[in-house]
Amino acid sequence: MNMEFVRKLTIPAEVKEMYPLTGEMARCFEQRDIQLKKILSGRDNRLLLIIGPCSADNPDSVMDYMERLRKVQEEVEEKIFIVPRCYTNKPRTTGKGYKGMLHQPDPGHKPDMFKGLIAIREMHMRVVRETGFTCADEMLYTENYKYLDDILGYVAVGARSVENQQHRLTSSGIEVPVGMKNPTSGDLSVMMNAITAAQDKHTFIYRGWEVHSQGNPYAHAILRGYVNKQGHSHPNYHYEDILLVSQLYGENPGLSNPAVIIDCNHSNSGKQPLEQVRIAKEIVVNRQLNARVGKLVKGLMIESYIEDGAQSVGGGCYGKSITDACLGWDKSSRLIYELAEML
Repeated sequence: MNMEFVRKLTIPAEVKEMYPLTGEMARCFEQRDIQLKKILSGRDNRLLLIIGPCSADNPDSVMDYMERLRKVQEEVEEKIFIVPRCYTNKPRTTGKGYKGMLHQPDPGHKPDMFKGLIAIREMHMRVVRETGFTCADEMLYTENYKYLDDILGYVAVGARSVENQQHRLTSSGIEVPVGMKNPTSGDLSVMMNAITAAQDKHTFIYRGWEVHSQGNPYAHAILRGYVNKQGHSHPNYHYEDILLVSQLYGENPGLSNPAVIIDCNHSNSGKQPLEQVRIAKEIVVNRQLNARVGKLVKGLMIESYIEDGAQSVGGGCYGKSITDACLGWDKSSRLIYELAEML
């Protein structure tokens, strides 16, 4: 094989023993899991808002953002339930560029996967300990979920991973909600097949073991727009798009807890992060116009950081994304308050 085997990494149980949760952190995880599942099942009518940096690139600026978000959550908690994005692995279309804290705990240094595994657990633990939030993260590598399964509140399967069998089957063994994005092609049947697979029971290989999964009844859809064969972005957050997903759920009556989250960035915004404000407000209005839309759309996903836009690695601007461009804090906080007033 044309690969160099550097070292065998520490198994999840050993990392958890090195960095264990306190009783208070475990209770926080359990309480928030109950609340999130109530929203996705329709037993809680609050809007779910998954918001935060495109990538968790700097622990200090990420925690600064989380502390600001905590204060806003306290003011809107009767109408909005916030799950912060703390994305520690980042898919790269060409394989080039910063791949997240898991790969590079310090973006300015070379990759170190062992330090990365420690860093991502410490990052998620720090958010829970200091703010009481449990976070969302993307499951880029299915093998790594076990390092965070006792603390991660929400799992997203990305547009490039949603067709992968291992992601689908692993999702069927995850206890917290898992969002399945539509693929970059926009084929909604791929997303619905992924949800079906994730909600079913399976037997498969995971981390060298034969495992049996029980199915995840909280696997659901995330609409993130798509790209056509010419490479042009097309949105799928509009009223008609949501009705189509409602129809697809209706054609699959065996699926539990029908739910859609709208990703306001990526191809829905054409990667224009400031457009997320307009898109989020339109979706809330559409929820109020039609009972089917209102019942199905449970929340929004927004890429947001301290500063607007993005910069290159080493750019030097505190709180500015080094991956996809984000909506800055002032605009983000204003949007959250405005959404709460609309609900």
